[in-house]
Amino acid sequence: MLALLWVSFFWGTTWLASKEGVKHMPALQLAAIRQFLGASVYLLYFLYKKTPWPKGRQWKTIAILSILNFVLSNGLSTWGVKYISSGLGAIIGAVFPLWIVIISLFRGEKLSRWSIVGMVISFGGVCLVFYDYLADFLKPDFQFGIFLSVLATLTWAFGSLYTKKKAASFNPYFSLGLQMLISSLLLFAYTGATGTSIPLTEIPAASWWSIAYLVVIGSVLTFIAFIYALQHLPAEVSSVYAYVNPIVAVVLGALIFGEPLTMMIGIGGAVTIFGLYLVNRSMRKK
Repeated sequence: MLALLWVSFFWGTTWLASKEGVKHMPALQLAAIRQFLGASVYLLYFLYKKTPWPKGRQWKTIAILSILNFVLSNGLSTWGVKYISSGLGAIIGAVFPLWIVIISLFRGEKLSRWSIVGMVISFGGVCLVFYDYLADFLKPDFQFGIFLSVLATLTWAFGSLYTKKKAASFNPYFSLGLQMLISSLLLFAYTGATGTSIPLTEIPAASWWSIAYLVVIGSVLTFIAFIYALQHLPAEVSSVYAYVNPIVAVVLGALIFGEPLTMMIGIGGAVTIFGLYLVNRSMRKK
């Protein structure tokens, strides 16, 4: 339970750390540095443990997951909070189970009644959240931030489904480090080729502190706590973090950055999270 509390709180704070970091440097460069340093920690550990390397087709799976989970999902969500609030980014990030339901529907799978009800409720909640942002939709930067954040949730959904299908064939935790490493190299190549990076010496201390927090807290300690919680708690209990993270991000965003926290955002966020609970509950039963 302590591990679950850690995950529930600190993964919510990573949205604020990303928001602070991208204020002062290119977002994709921040994601690349974070992933490279996180990968180094994981890989050094597994090299020390002499863990067998993936073989043959396993590398194809790892490469695909690195693009879906880290280049696109993590990279785009980090880029998105450059233009929208960290709380709004967290709420959008939490709705990825809805994409899984929609993808399953297009694949011809039958949906339970509660999945459909939960999806409708969540969509209604998101509409309530955006009520206070209607004027911002006229701003191109805000539109771009929303587009990036939604696209990030879609790629995360595809990555989750692909992981479920393929992850049993190799060590998923060693794979995580390799995914981070491959994605960081791809992001470094992209930012270098497009000229969207800045020299490391020009990155201010605030961004370096954000990166350090994202690596140590977000990528290492919290993920270890997450694995521990999964191993020692029932699935319906260990999944609680997904509903708490956006609440933490919204509340702390309002307290630390002065981000909007209105009655409509609070009600819409609660409705969205309740709908997600119904969707996840239905998926677990299935």
